[in-house]
Amino acid sequence: MAKSEFEVCSRVERPDPRLGEMGRRDFLYGFGRGVGSLALTSLLCRDGWLQAAETAQDPLAPKQPHFAAKAKACIFLFMEGAPGQMDTFDPKPALAKYHGTPVTRVYGSLEKRIYVGSPFKFARHGQCGMEVSEIFPHLATCVDDIAVVRSLHTDSEAHPGACFMMNTGVPIPGSPSVGSWVIYGLGSESQNLPAFVVLPDQRGRISGGAVNYSNGYLPAATHGTLLNSVGAPIFDLQPPPGVTREQQQADIALLNRLNRPYLESDPGNENLLARMKNYELAFRMQFAVPEAVDIDSEPDKIKEMYGLNDQIKEPMARRCLMARRLVERGVRYVQVYCGGWDSHENIAEEHRKRGYETDQPVTALLKDLKQRGMLDETLVVWAGEFGRTADNSMDFFRSHPGRDHNKEAMVAWMAGGGIKGGTVVGNTDELGIKAAENVYHLHDLHGTMLHSLGLDDMRLTYYHAGRFKRLTDLGGRLIKEIVA
Repeated sequence: MAKSEFEVCSRVERPDPRLGEMGRRDFLYGFGRGVGSLALTSLLCRDGWLQAAETAQDPLAPKQPHFAAKAKACIFLFMEGAPGQMDTFDPKPALAKYHGTPVTRVYGSLEKRIYVGSPFKFARHGQCGMEVSEIFPHLATCVDDIAVVRSLHTDSEAHPGACFMMNTGVPIPGSPSVGSWVIYGLGSESQNLPAFVVLPDQRGRISGGAVNYSNGYLPAATHGTLLNSVGAPIFDLQPPPGVTREQQQADIALLNRLNRPYLESDPGNENLLARMKNYELAFRMQFAVPEAVDIDSEPDKIKEMYGLNDQIKEPMARRCLMARRLVERGVRYVQVYCGGWDSHENIAEEHRKRGYETDQPVTALLKDLKQRGMLDETLVVWAGEFGRTADNSMDFFRSHPGRDHNKEAMVAWMAGGGIKGGTVVGNTDELGIKAAENVYHLHDLHGTMLHSLGLDDMRLTYYHAGRFKRLTDLGGRLIKEIVA
């Protein structure tokens, strides 16, 4: 009697005893899927989309850039509070004609506002003839080494969100900082110092806090390390009295011995690996950090060049000199903070103060790097979190005119590492209200920074929350006009 179709199908699908519990179709399907996965993984590693196994074991291990890098390190000079573009590097003579003229703009409700011309004079400097505000007389001597981008814009005009945007590429907390992305992409050049260092302004808290230098969803070892420029560089870095190096080494060895079985059972536990590496790094830093930040050991000539002998300039001078010493010793990314630029009122006095505080130290940093042959391989970036308005409220104007927040127009400059000095890119409209010519987004600035360091922002990705994420989200345009 002929077997039914159902009986034939059931016999074919029954597991083959030679293959254990797996049927032939299951075996062929699983085999094909496994080979395909291996092939895909190999291709992704080859093209840089996934880390190779040996580098995944240590997130701080030196890695090859995507292409030949111009810069090995980056110093980001963050002017927190946001300098006014028309008061620094983007002169607007037409705005002077409207000074004191009423203008009505909508800020939730109608508010009477007044146009504010810049209280500062501009002059041309260098062979390139770049126009620079009078608040930067020292920096004006370096214009042939810097490239100014006048046509930037960003996504937030609230300080915390804008700081997050500048430092992480996203206006909300939770994403990795630029420094963390750089360390993730390139690793560390120093075995004894943090790869990513933040030098805060001692006058106040960074807007938004530690989120600005967080690793976000990247490996914990890429988190920025805060170094104080005054007093102890890192709190509790040194061991308690009576604890010897031999005792510390024995403690670390014991911790590693206890942690290793857990790590072997879960090789992808990046937090545990980072903690083990950080204990070892903290031990080495006890000797390396004090030496690295010991600016008192610098020659008097260098101290005078940075302005350390001036009480007002000294805080910024100390941070800039520390930045040079750190980069010189293999630190990959240093962020220097200078606050106080948020001049809603009395911009004439406040911006002049900030100029006096920063002009000589920043200029000295550029010249010091150059005379040591380090500027060509060190990218220096100067920027705030957004720009400022061309007008001010009637109340402030009657006393001491200032400027409010403006995300539609901002200025930044870059120098060193593959940047074409003496270049000015883009323009805002005649009053400096909005980027109008060769307009670039903040993601483009980030993409250009990564490019200088040999990293392709489209290939520098990390798989998180269901997709590959980037510093520049969907990608940034290279600011080709400033790339040498």
